[in-house]
Amino acid sequence: MTVEKTQASSGGILSTEQEHAYRDILNTYGEADANNYRNGILATTLSWIKQKVPKGKAKARDRFASLGVYGFAKRELPILAALVTEDPLLLTGLSGTGKTYLLNSISEALGLEHRHYNASLISFDDLVGFPYPDDAKESVRFLQTPATIWGAESVLVDEISRCKPEHQNRLFSLVHERRVQGIALESLRYRWAAMNPCTSDQGEGEEYIGSEPLDPALADRFALIVDVADWKELSAANRTRISNPAGEGSVADDGGALKEALAGWRQEFETRLEVCDLNIIDYACAAVTALGDGGIRISPRRSRLLARALLAAVIIDGEFKDKSFRVVLEASLPHRTWGDPPDTDKVLAAHRLAWDAVMLSGVAQWVHRFHLEHSLAGKVRLLRDTCLGLDAGTLAVEQLLASESKERSAAFALAVYPGAVDGKLPIGAEGINDLGRLATQVMDVDGEINWQERLSSHLTTAPEYTRIATVLKRLKGARLERATQLFYWCLTNGISLENPRKFESDFHASVRAVGARSGR
Repeated sequence: MTVEKTQASSGGILSTEQEHAYRDILNTYGEADANNYRNGILATTLSWIKQKVPKGKAKARDRFASLGVYGFAKRELPILAALVTEDPLLLTGLSGTGKTYLLNSISEALGLEHRHYNASLISFDDLVGFPYPDDAKESVRFLQTPATIWGAESVLVDEISRCKPEHQNRLFSLVHERRVQGIALESLRYRWAAMNPCTSDQGEGEEYIGSEPLDPALADRFALIVDVADWKELSAANRTRISNPAGEGSVADDGGALKEALAGWRQEFETRLEVCDLNIIDYACAAVTALGDGGIRISPRRSRLLARALLAAVIIDGEFKDKSFRVVLEASLPHRTWGDPPDTDKVLAAHRLAWDAVMLSGVAQWVHRFHLEHSLAGKVRLLRDTCLGLDAGTLAVEQLLASESKERSAAFALAVYPGAVDGKLPIGAEGINDLGRLATQVMDVDGEINWQERLSSHLTTAPEYTRIATVLKRLKGARLERATQLFYWCLTNGISLENPRKFESDFHASVRAVGARSGR
């Protein structure tokens, strides 16, 4: 028998016969019995699907679809993580993409005392009510209305990028501290916001005049920032569901499934938070360091928020997942909200470095940790104190010489080569030879320096030499000799140093780190 499938107003995909039965029960006995019938049918259907889907290919559950909100499956994890941690969440995207609808639906499904404010229209009195003195005239109270924030469990600040600057400052303590006018909001658990792309981050399509970049300090208080999908990213099935007007205006109700799941996750989160998995902490530290090395600054506070979100993701997934960590990391970067979206390749590279450093083991893990260390002196200390053997040391050295800039490779080789030759550092013969070839070039400088003079000038000094001379005149003895040799090699190779003083300081610290083991 062929069974026609229809999108049921009851919230699930039922056969035509089942849908008619659902409606009959609804009209005769009421919503509770109808939902019990529907849930029984769906449970049976899901059980059958699980038996038919090959192992390892089960489709991920779309928890928000059961609330009548579609197209968020790929964004589900960071949003759920924000619900678990109860840290501030910001949704960004084009108009009409369901940002507000999702957050309001979540509040309905969780049974929260919810407030929804439009930041472009709200006045502060709307938020707190009208102040008036108490009878004794010793303190100020607020005349409350159904719209005031007192007693709210969740708050959605819509159109936050259109908020007036003076109101944005007042929202700061609400988002960051759960306070208004210095008064703690004891009942408030969730702080959510939504915005369109700011004026400096809009493409060739729609322009949102008045959607201004967020103050970076305010944006940094949102733990997770999730970009919402537009029409072109939606599946055909989700396009159909979104276009269907059935059920519009009804209260989101998944039978308590989200609320029950969230309660379990939250309990486990609070338990594991006290002794957070060191792999999560190490990943957060490594990712923030790698992003910083790539020019994408992450505040120290945000590293902790990242670790909290990652812990929540592990609890939701039930395991460590490469993709989940990447998705959470991407959602932890607030730069887009002030019009400076981070380079995708740099973010992916930072994730890969951090994930491999944490999840790999043995030599591979140590080599990754070696490359995550930015300073040359730090690399020398890792090589000196924690290297797992000659093979590991050789691999680290060869990869450094292949991937680092010419000047950093030269400085490392010049600092490390003498100790390696003396057998004071765990580097194999092949690694020592590679270091020696480069160190010898630095120690035997032979070249010319060329620069341009203005027609009205003559007998000038090379500009780059002038920059390094200010550093060299502060040095003495062997340190001066080594720095001179290294700087002259850079000059003859046409290398312009961004910060000669910092470069020399790192080089000198590397020499001292080698000397600490070799006795010099």
